[in-house]
Amino acid sequence: MKKYYILILTLLLSVNTFSQQAYYNGISTELTNETGMALFGTLATLTANEHTNTLSYNEARECLKIIDLEPGQTDNVLLIYGFSNNTCPTSTSDDNDHRLRDKDSFGGGSSCEWNREHVYAQSQGSPPLGQSGPGADAHHLRASDVQRNSQRGNLHFASGSGNSGTSGGGWYPGDEWKGDVARILMYMYARYGSQTYPKDITIGTANSIDSNMIEILLDWNASDPVSPYEDVRNTYHENTSNTYAQGNRNPFIDNPHLATRIWGGTPAEDRWGIYGTDTEAPSVPTGLSVSDETSTTIDLDWTASTDNVGVTGYDIYVDGMFNSSSATNSHTVTGLTASTTYSFTVLAKDAANNMSAQSTAANGTTTAGSSGGSELFISEYVEGGGNNKVIEIANITGSTVDLSTYTIKKSVNGSASWDTTIYSFPASAEITNDDVYVVANSSVASPCTISADDLTGSSVMQYNGNDPLGLFKNDVLIDIVGVLGGGSSNFAANTTLVRKSTITGPSTTFNIGDWDSYAQDDCSDIGSHTAVLNVEENALLSEIKLYPNPINGTILYLDTNQELKVKIIGILGKTLLTDSVSNTKKEVNISQLKTGTYFIKLSSENGSITKKFIKQ
Repeated sequence: MKKYYILILTLLLSVNTFSQQAYYNGISTELTNETGMALFGTLATLTANEHTNTLSYNEARECLKIIDLEPGQTDNVLLIYGFSNNTCPTSTSDDNDHRLRDKDSFGGGSSCEWNREHVYAQSQGSPPLGQSGPGADAHHLRASDVQRNSQRGNLHFASGSGNSGTSGGGWYPGDEWKGDVARILMYMYARYGSQTYPKDITIGTANSIDSNMIEILLDWNASDPVSPYEDVRNTYHENTSNTYAQGNRNPFIDNPHLATRIWGGTPAEDRWGIYGTDTEAPSVPTGLSVSDETSTTIDLDWTASTDNVGVTGYDIYVDGMFNSSSATNSHTVTGLTASTTYSFTVLAKDAANNMSAQSTAANGTTTAGSSGGSELFISEYVEGGGNNKVIEIANITGSTVDLSTYTIKKSVNGSASWDTTIYSFPASAEITNDDVYVVANSSVASPCTISADDLTGSSVMQYNGNDPLGLFKNDVLIDIVGVLGGGSSNFAANTTLVRKSTITGPSTTFNIGDWDSYAQDDCSDIGSHTAVLNVEENALLSEIKLYPNPINGTILYLDTNQELKVKIIGILGKTLLTDSVSNTKKEVNISQLKTGTYFIKLSSENGSITKKFIKQ
């Protein structure tokens, strides 16, 4: 935002806007070395973690009376989108007066009042933002003339010039405010992810690195520099001793060049002066090839690019969408779907985030998988009495999955943020294909009593029926139970939820219709999710008899003439014993098993089936 008083007001600021703020000390290495979506993820994590105070809608209004004051004044708020004389005839002819309102003249009438403008329109969020959580985030609320606010409505932002107003079926924020708007939308994307994609509120061309970003916002960010007004807002919010401070900053105000390092586009100002002046892009990667296809992964190799300073890494695209980054000229793409053909391209980048064009595409096809799911998902959720808290994770991806990069987080009382990590999987943890991994509170008790030998993973997990839980991979949400920002509604209090067998993958949008609901403390299905254990069930396998059942001895007999692989699984999904049977060997020794309920999974080349038995 350009303002004629910038030189005077700069003298009033105590913040040094041309050095990296201490707020970022914990990620200084990442700021130096990361680019692209890796850097975006780092900033998103910081922005969420530092958001320690969630404002109510009324608190946000009071906050605007402080942070939207005209810098250097104590009585008047500055109006986003500016103001024109024909919408408030009682104003004076002075241009600056047209931008101001008495901070106490808050309301919704037709007089010269101001109200809250949701820069990211409430109704355009997915789901809508409402008036709590993201809807009350003061980083995107701005003081606005009532009539000007009404004129904008929920119009998407669009290109234009001059003063603010309707343009091309959308709303142009004005030459003075377009940078502010761009940086606000970048913040909302980093803070709230898929709920507030820039593409859902902006008209324009999608960014080649991230299709959720729109190119015009990068142009606005570069052409309209940060104003002292924006800096004052950031400084206020970081200081949690301030009554309405949220605790987090907008990183794109602190350094607009962060957007350039993430999405490329028109180079924006580097306010920290740490990224140099290199403008030459690396050469285009050549010789891209695919190899070692599995049901969920494909290996990529290519000829290394060259650069006048040095190549720092490569971005990999799958069917035109960013997937991941690599520091070398080879990469394994994971999380793919079985029996599917993909198109891969690669681009090179340097430390200044100069990016080459994308390489010539190379196609690869995954092999057929036993189940075909694309990623792990939460298959069961138990919110029982006392400490009976149990989560089951299912794997039908077609291959063993390393769990060391996964975590489970909760959002306290349905807030709009992920407040606590309640479980981090051990470094050695993994889950085999067509299997489940169960995590339970270490104090789980009757009627969900589980033998300690059966616990795949345990932790003092604490959550209630109004606390959404998320499964995260590399700190990115991939699956959810409950509605983030849904408030204190008890979506699953004293309830067991089991994912329907028709659901074969994760979703970041909770739909209660995807789950079957059972009574409190019903743990009978833990370790036996239908989508995992009964995949490819074969009619011949269903005829196999298992006896005696219940059994109080040590030998379990199977009436079969087939060669079968045998896996015995504890009630919490842990594989306790493996064996095989055939037409000449029809028994399994279960002497090592304690009293309890178990599942026996029988597999052949024709399919698999799971049966339950009880050892007395």
